[in-house]
This record gives sequence, structure tokens and C-alpha cells, in this order.
Amino acid sequence: MDTAEPTVTLNQAHHRFELLTDGKLSLVAFFQPDDHTLALTHTEVDPALEGKGVGSSLVRQVLEYIDQHGQKIVPLCPFVAAYIKRHPDWQRVVSTEYDVADF
Repeated sequence: MDTAEPTVTLNQAHHRFELLTDGKLSLVAFFQPDDHTLALTHTEVDPALEGKGVGSSLVRQVLEYIDQHGQKIVPLCPFVAAYIKRHPDWQRVVSTEYDVADF
């Protein structure tokens, strides 16, 4: 039995991070205001997966990717902003060059 957590992938062509869980797609959409910043605009989890921690896993993996690649984020998505508020150690990847109000 495979108990490994599904892994987020970057779909640059569609400007989103994707997570396939039980054949269902969840995503975090973004745009790039500059070469080292991603503005995370929207998180979407398949309704069949809601309440199962998929959204939190998705956002955590996206933040890990961003941290590993030396990038920063602007948390425009309310779900991402709430995740960071609950896990303040991720504040380290939030851009200080931009403010949510700038967008």
C-alpha cells in the first residue's frame, strides 16, 4: 500500500501549482510580478477532497517549493494568507517588496 503523500508539481504554462489526489486536481494559481516573486491568487480543492487536509498539504508544498527556489510570495489568496497566519514560520517567504494592497 502506497502511503506517500501526493507531490505538488509546477505547471508553468498554466501559471499554477498542481496536486493530483485520488485522480482529482487541486491547484494554487499565481502570476509573477517579477523574476523572484509569485503572487498566489487562488487555491482550489476538488469538493470531494475538502476537509481532508488536501488544501493545507498543497499550500505547504507550494511554500516549500518557493522557499527551496529562493523565491518570495505575495499571499493574495485568502486560504494561503490564513495558512501563513496559522503557521507564522512561513512568513519568511512573504515578500517585503510588495503589499497585498498593491494588487
